[in-house]
Amino acid sequence: MALKVAIVGLPNVGKSTLFNALTQTAQAQAANYPFCTIEPNVGDVAVPEPRLESLATIAGSKEIIPARINFVDVAGLVRGASKGEGLGNQFLANIRDTDAVAFVTRCFEDDDITHVEGRVDPISDLEIIETELMLADLESLEKRIPNLDKRAKTGDKESATTLRLANLALAELNQGRPARNAEVPPEDEKAWRMLQLITSKPALYVANVDEASAESGNAHSARVAERAARDHAETVVISAQIESEIALLDAGERGDFLETLGLSEPGLNKLIREAFKLVGLQTYFTAGPKEARAWTIPVGATAPQAAGVIHTDFEKGFIRAETIAFDDYVRLKGEAGAREAGKMRQEGKEYVVQDGDVLNFRFNV
Repeated sequence: MALKVAIVGLPNVGKSTLFNALTQTAQAQAANYPFCTIEPNVGDVAVPEPRLESLATIAGSKEIIPARINFVDVAGLVRGASKGEGLGNQFLANIRDTDAVAFVTRCFEDDDITHVEGRVDPISDLEIIETELMLADLESLEKRIPNLDKRAKTGDKESATTLRLANLALAELNQGRPARNAEVPPEDEKAWRMLQLITSKPALYVANVDEASAESGNAHSARVAERAARDHAETVVISAQIESEIALLDAGERGDFLETLGLSEPGLNKLIREAFKLVGLQTYFTAGPKEARAWTIPVGATAPQAAGVIHTDFEKGFIRAETIAFDDYVRLKGEAGAREAGKMRQEGKEYVVQDGDVLNFRFNV
């Protein structure tokens, strides 16, 4: 299943412009990659991966299959949304069902575009959104804790663990901090995710700037970066307006347009890659005459776990993984050259897959 990222923000901050640019980019990719719009507010986009193109060329692959990421355009939030203002709690299910949250903030001045709060202040934007999400999490926890407490007192170990983590989150929220600030023991990560707290999700702050600030940002985006560091979040500077224009250009025109702006690549590429890394994912590859493909696995996954992403039988019957580092694969012109140079390794069940590994699995079912 593709990684799913919610795009949230106040009205008129450029959130929908950004989402439309993403989906237009995906449609432009359709010549090379499969694309579908799952529903009106969900766009499925390929993760930009230049290494995949290199592998396909060397392996003579007929098809290129990149990793995927889903972006969910959540209805614009307003102050009081957690109590029913605007679309109220309608947005909650959309966010809870995602793996990460991208907070879009307005970092541009434009008198023709009215800000719902009557001023341009990205930090205030972030505080309003985060407050609404924290209030929603508080309400959720306060409803669940009494029942958890009763079950924990009967000796239910699972309830006791969940109660302890709920109180850990509650302590952060009551201090006005998102739940992701809590220090969760590694052994409790799964139970922590099961709480389904919105503010525990990894966060990416997107500073939507004007065209002139697309390359290096501005004073507004600098403040967003400072706030991201404090909030355990990542940040990306992007001009949604520029991205919407780039998305409509063909490959040749796109390169020329980017050059005139002093940009090396579309900002959306950075956004997609940062969202991908945000939740601790990495990529390994398979390459052959039929297809070159990027597979998504968690950082730290072992070779059998990586094999299981392709098919559960690969993991159950895993024997070994024929492994070539990406740089060796390219430098030695493919599998045959790597084997001859002694750069194809036979890795066993304990091997931790590295980002960019080119793998071929041997298994027995």
